[in-house]
Amino acid sequence: MLLLVWAVTATAQAASVQNVRIWIAPDHARLVFDLSGAVEHKVFTLKKPDRIVLDVPSSSISTDLTKLNLKKSPITRVRSGKNGSTLRLVLDLKRPVRPKSFVLKPNQQYGHRLVVDLYDEQKATSVVKKVVPPKANGRGRDIIVSIDAGHGGEDPGAIGAGRVREKDVVLAIAKDVKKLFDKTPGYKAVLTRTSDYYISLRNRTKKARKQNADLFVSIHADAFKDARAKGASVWVLSPRGATSEVGRWLARKENSADLIGGVGSVSLEDKGDVLAGVLLDMSMTASRADSRQVARNIHKNIGSFAKMHKPRVEQAGFVVLKSPDIPSILVETGFISNPGEARKLKTRKYQQKMAKAIHKGITSHFARKPPMMTYVAERQKPQNKPVAAASVPAASVRTYKVVRGDTLSVIASRNGIPLKSLRKANKLSSDRIWVGQVLRIPSS
Repeated sequence: MLLLVWAVTATAQAASVQNVRIWIAPDHARLVFDLSGAVEHKVFTLKKPDRIVLDVPSSSISTDLTKLNLKKSPITRVRSGKNGSTLRLVLDLKRPVRPKSFVLKPNQQYGHRLVVDLYDEQKATSVVKKVVPPKANGRGRDIIVSIDAGHGGEDPGAIGAGRVREKDVVLAIAKDVKKLFDKTPGYKAVLTRTSDYYISLRNRTKKARKQNADLFVSIHADAFKDARAKGASVWVLSPRGATSEVGRWLARKENSADLIGGVGSVSLEDKGDVLAGVLLDMSMTASRADSRQVARNIHKNIGSFAKMHKPRVEQAGFVVLKSPDIPSILVETGFISNPGEARKLKTRKYQQKMAKAIHKGITSHFARKPPMMTYVAERQKPQNKPVAAASVPAASVRTYKVVRGDTLSVIASRNGIPLKSLRKANKLSSDRIWVGQVLRIPSS
């Protein structure tokens, strides 16, 4: 049986495969063929036994395919042959996979490349499966922090003095942050990537959403053409980026069914355009307010031992910050293009300092403003203390301190209570609230 899967056309010319690399991710393997020039190619699959065939016209090969490490991949062997002037590459498989191929033009680090991604359908299903927030010690769920190490795999990020690579530095820091959270009661840290492979920008935030994350933090190491540039920085989404993202979510149908945690975990699927827009805007306003608070904490912490590029938290339209329902920040741990900062960033001691600054900034934020029904929130509840209002039983009342970006309706939705009940519990004649105000949250 023969099935044509994918074809890409580029300017045909004589070219050779000069090198082959492989990257292993949880749900797919990526083969990268380094080429001497642009090529045409086509990919098809064969059954019994399972194989993938790449035909590359007017091409040859000048590398040893037997040296490729295929141990953790779905491939048993890669072999080559000629069909006239066409180079034929055959991937013998351990199990069926879904191939996707494309070509990449030269950049600062690589020449022409042919990329083949092999998706393991069974693993892909398990990787993206939505998880239920876990319980912590039987008293409320864990606060989930999604830690994103930038770049990875074929994308090394910036390369600094001594060939130190951004992707390696930020993965080490991300793993250090996770270790700190693993030791912190009431928290669960999840890495978007656990080793050296690439994830697209949108898939990074998608992974955070699938894990029901309460916070997303992306870790990077900056670079600039002038090696004198230095200093760490912390970033949040700019207002313009937030506005454009609301429009993008409303415009794309596949987004409308996603859960919006910032407004009470409701789906937008059955909402009209106007209401959906209002809910999204409210959600993003609340998440941006939380993002700024966490960012300020981390900025201050890093500033205690490192030079900061700017004296304040900065704003930009980074794609990884554009999740409407998850507070998101980006930490640039320093300029890896600066020789002095590159030397620091590649040491374990400095990486661990960065990790502690990030961890402390996050935990101090959630200590002040823990999500409802979490272990951290439950631990802060007064035990067996009566409330002033005799008409409301003590066990049915919680309190919440208003922060910037909150609205009364958002607070009501988050806690699953009618707006009218929230007004009544706090003797409010209108929906006006102010930062620092302490509200009673009645039982739902």
